[in-house]
Amino acid sequence: MEVADHQQDYGGGGSSIPRRCAACKYLRRRCAPGCVLAPYFPASQPRRYADVHAVFGTSNATRVLQSLPVQERGRAADTMAAEARWRVQDPVYGSTGVIDRLQQEIRAVQHELATTRAQLAVHARAAMAPPLGTQPMPPSLLLPPPPQPLAAAAAAAAAAVEVVHAGAHGVAVQEEDEALLMDPEEFLDLDGRL
Repeated sequence: MEVADHQQDYGGGGSSIPRRCAACKYLRRRCAPGCVLAPYFPASQPRRYADVHAVFGTSNATRVLQSLPVQERGRAADTMAAEARWRVQDPVYGSTGVIDRLQQEIRAVQHELATTRAQLAVHARAAMAPPLGTQPMPPSLLLPPPPQPLAAAAAAAAAAVEVVHAGAHGVAVQEEDEALLMDPEEFLDLDGRL
């Protein structure tokens, strides 16, 4: 479509001077009817072609566009123009510098989002919990655990004092449970009560 528009500029537009594309204007030459650069670098955008010329050169840009099918040339010209604009703005890093700055910005925003979410979670938990002075302490934290009944402790001690099992060579070996070596009477006397 742009090619047809460019070709219409040469014929019957009412003026005898054909309109040149930005590339031909920049190079101060006559724009031929079959100019490869004309559809992609219109005269209304001279800076676009000036950047491409400064970075890639006219012959390289023309060669790249001629080597591609017509349907892909527009995208290739846009890509060359964008890369050239970034390279002119940042001669060292070009588009890589722009990408790096955007990635740093994304990381900073992600960090800020994570911090904000953590703060929201802390405030949400604080809003859900009642104030410290209004909630009574549970009774299990105030009192010591109740003592075991004497009969249950004595029965457990008598059952687990001796364990008989077969040894490695089939000889019966007696083992005492180390946890129950303490006399239940002494256990009850630990806190001074009998």
